[in-house]
Amino acid sequence: MLRIAQTLNGQLLAAMERAFPAAAEQARAAGQCLDPQLAPASKPEFGDFQANGALPLAKPLGQPPRAIATAIVEQLAADPAFAELFEPPQIAGPGFINLTLRPERLAAEVQARLGDGRLGVPEVEQRAPVIVDFSSPNIAKEMHVGHLRSTIIGDSLARVLEFRGHPVRRLNHVGDWGTQFGMLITHLKQVAPEALITADAVDLGDLVAFYRQAKQRFDDDEAFQTTSREEVVKLQGGDPVSLKAWGLLCDQSRREFQAIYDRLDIALCERGESFYNPYLAGVVADLDALGLLVVDDGARCVFLEGVSGKDGKPLPVIVQKSDGGFNYATTDLAAIRYRFAPAPGGDGAHRVIYVTDAGQANHFAGVFQVARRAGWIPPYGSVEHVPFGLVQGEDGKKLKTRAGDTVRLRDLLDEAVERAEADLRRRLVEEERSEDEAFIQHVATTVGLAAVKYADLSQNRTTNYQFSFDRMLALQGNTAPYLLYAVVRIAGIARKGGDLQSGGPAALTFTEPQEWALVRELLKLDGVIAEVEEELLPNRLCTYLFELSQVFNRFYDQVPVLKAEDPARSSRLALCRLTADTLKLGLGLLGIPPLERM
Repeated sequence: MLRIAQTLNGQLLAAMERAFPAAAEQARAAGQCLDPQLAPASKPEFGDFQANGALPLAKPLGQPPRAIATAIVEQLAADPAFAELFEPPQIAGPGFINLTLRPERLAAEVQARLGDGRLGVPEVEQRAPVIVDFSSPNIAKEMHVGHLRSTIIGDSLARVLEFRGHPVRRLNHVGDWGTQFGMLITHLKQVAPEALITADAVDLGDLVAFYRQAKQRFDDDEAFQTTSREEVVKLQGGDPVSLKAWGLLCDQSRREFQAIYDRLDIALCERGESFYNPYLAGVVADLDALGLLVVDDGARCVFLEGVSGKDGKPLPVIVQKSDGGFNYATTDLAAIRYRFAPAPGGDGAHRVIYVTDAGQANHFAGVFQVARRAGWIPPYGSVEHVPFGLVQGEDGKKLKTRAGDTVRLRDLLDEAVERAEADLRRRLVEEERSEDEAFIQHVATTVGLAAVKYADLSQNRTTNYQFSFDRMLALQGNTAPYLLYAVVRIAGIARKGGDLQSGGPAALTFTEPQEWALVRELLKLDGVIAEVEEELLPNRLCTYLFELSQVFNRFYDQVPVLKAEDPARSSRLALCRLTADTLKLGLGLLGIPPLERM
């Protein structure tokens, strides 16, 4: 009901200005306007909206808030456009104004959504190019559960922003450059030289083991460390042998990553750290020209304003190490500069969103400050770090295997599907149903992967969450199987003879409280999606879809649909259709495909 709320806010503001012209003029003189403080009603018995703007006016006007609310309501009553939308307003408590939409208006809103593929969610008026930076695994390392949150959250946010009409570039900032390659190439030259000249000579699992061995040697052996650094210089200098080895390692890892992305239906455009390598020296030179660089203990850095260490001194962002090398901060500064720069020399973004773990918050805060001081973020541009917490085991500790290793993402997804399949086969036996193998595999894969995605997205991303297969695969509660089953339940209505494809009667008629509760829940969709777009919290959408499923199930259990007579039957079938369409749209924005049967 976002559009109605915007209309109502304008009507309330006009009523307040007519009732209190002196206060309105005073606000305008201060460059402000009166605030109706409009919000959705906190309880159904309070109507659809609640305006609390009378309370803050009490002190400056020297009047009781109920008297102020009464004056506003009198002005609303004189507005014919308001009367067409709303029942007579009610004043409650110290001066709250409760507002209830007319039944015919609610029914008309439902009718309009039945013929609207966007279900009443408008596209943005001002489209702005957005970059969402997410997933970002490292070459020569397998994707693990730590990449799960970035990948799933980033994909969902990109889907929402795309649905709203923004041009979105989904970037995978892969760790494909730096000291680790010198270390790995040096090690492989000595123990597995075929890996550097032949594609897929070793699989990624072996490559990960080689990486660990190389890291151990780098930490323990000074000679190996020196040779590794020399190898990095060769790579950065464009040595053809080193570049070929680097390319083979990247390609092998890239194919493994893509297998995970395909499985999760994740679309990404890879642009690794290596892409920005030609721009790093320019970042340092320009920061120096701007007078921002300070040499400290041989390193070149920018000291942050308003951010101090334990010693009380400003903290530095190092952009060039004492040995002349660059680091993550340098690369991230080059990336920000490129992403905001207009085409053809950049992406021309207006909003850049980084989906990484909460542990990188200080890093990004420092990089963002330096970029702003350098003038690389335009006045219209915004950079946002979307932090998320850890994935924990049921013991509340960081999720690991029994051997103490980080859980591989591939293994986690395999287990989710296997558990979903076992649960499905058990239910088929209990229900004495017979299904072919293709059906079982399709449902198990859909439910297993959906359960993993939804369990993550339904949490407030800023907190840690405990990973539990039993909870996420349950058919009850705030889970993907519960939402998928609601869609399946509505599909069953169609199989039993309910016509869900017609647009419904010319005028929908609702009489039961359960019908009106479902109507009002359905009409919240546009506001919820606008919230996710602004606040970048996918759990808001999950909560809405769960609550919608609960309201629908109460409606379907308590109100006859197929056995009802027209026009009630057609109107109730229309509600079923709109519920299914809303759930499918919402699940799609979470990256979850629906099922017709399960």
